[in-house]
Amino acid sequence: RSNAGETMAWSESVDTLLANKDGLAAFRTFLKSEFSEENVEFWLACEDFRKTKSSTKIVSKAQKIYSDFIQADAPKEINIDFHTKTHISQNISEPTLSCFDDAQRLIYSLMAKDSFPRFLRSEAYKELVKKQQNGNQKRWLPFL
Repeated sequence: RSNAGETMAWSESVDTLLANKDGLAAFRTFLKSEFSEENVEFWLACEDFRKTKSSTKIVSKAQKIYSDFIQADAPKEINIDFHTKTHISQNISEPTLSCFDDAQRLIYSLMAKDSFPRFLRSEAYKELVKKQQNGNQKRWLPFL
């Protein structure tokens, strides 16, 4: 797929966007501009956490995610409901690979329903698409 096609494909779904290195970078930049990059950082941390094999790493990574994103006054505190936050807090001393699943689902849903559509309407995204469309025309039409 061409670069322009790839950039256009990000609009298909938030999954397509998050799975693409450039798409993820563009989305992160957009979220930074909206002061909500903690959402995608939390989502990525959870994706990484779920692949953890070693039980000692599970504990240390869970503690890091908890202190970075969940606990009150965390430096990158995510916006999740009281029930989910309490549930995580109660289980963080003996974390499992699924201990952040509910919170991750909530944040994913927030990104998919709120941030993602705004990203697609943003000037930043439109500029990327336009740049890549222009780049492709030049490649195929050397006389331009």
